[in-house]
Amino acid sequence: MERLRRWCQVLFALAGNAYWLFPWRAPLYQGPLKKACFPGLNCYSCPAAVGACPLGGLQNALAALRPTLRAGQLQLGGYVAGFLGVVGSLGGRFVCGWICPFGFLQEGLYRLPVPKLGLWRPLRWMPYGFLLVFVVALPLLAVDRLGYGAPYFCKLVCPAGTLEAGLPLLALHPELRAVAGWLFVHKLAVLVALLAWCTMTLRAFCRTICPLGAIYGLFNRVSFLRLRFHPDRCVACGACRTVCPTGVSFFDGVDGPNTPACIRCLRCQATCPTRAVTLEFGPVRAAEETAPEKDHAKA
Repeated sequence: MERLRRWCQVLFALAGNAYWLFPWRAPLYQGPLKKACFPGLNCYSCPAAVGACPLGGLQNALAALRPTLRAGQLQLGGYVAGFLGVVGSLGGRFVCGWICPFGFLQEGLYRLPVPKLGLWRPLRWMPYGFLLVFVVALPLLAVDRLGYGAPYFCKLVCPAGTLEAGLPLLALHPELRAVAGWLFVHKLAVLVALLAWCTMTLRAFCRTICPLGAIYGLFNRVSFLRLRFHPDRCVACGACRTVCPTGVSFFDGVDGPNTPACIRCLRCQATCPTRAVTLEFGPVRAAEETAPEKDHAKA
């Protein structure tokens, strides 16, 4: 299963960045595929990208909300919101574990032989703070004199944008280097710091910052694809927590199998010696979904 997941991550990374003519043609692909969202965190401005980032699309829609309302139009980014809703409803954070290129990069960095650090559990809530502040509040409230906001998460935080777009574009177009000011230095420092952290803490960006993962995580309990924990089969060996890239622990009642932190990598299912974790696909059945978790938590 893990090998299949790796291949899936590689194939989606290549498919989402398939415009390899950028060194000889226009710096950015502008074909019809660019109007469609790529499920994972993959920068729109990457020279090789053939799709749009849903997080960037959502910010742009909110940033232009005031001017469009003054013009008598109501554009809330329905396409992007609908895309996120459909993808989240089908698989929850499955995208994070199987598709997102930046998640794949973080897992690779963690394999480097450096000292490892754990993660303080309350930091799991930080992505929702980044979502509310940088993706929603600032694009709506921090506007220019015409009423336009900006995609502040992309502009100030997103390391994928710096890695996939900023650095390649500066390398390909020397004239851009003269106008790269303090903002690029700031973004480069964020990128370096996060990549260094990811070598010590597995998926540090996903677990503490990524707003896209936070959105998908909201669907984990209601998505068609879900994990189910069978406490009657569990022997409390802790293997599921040991292999989990986001530190989910449901064998001891700390987390449910469909907690927002779960990225659906299925390592726990493959590792469990007693098949106490199974995969389900279908409508949520509340009684079957919640009762075993509550009973086990009480135990």
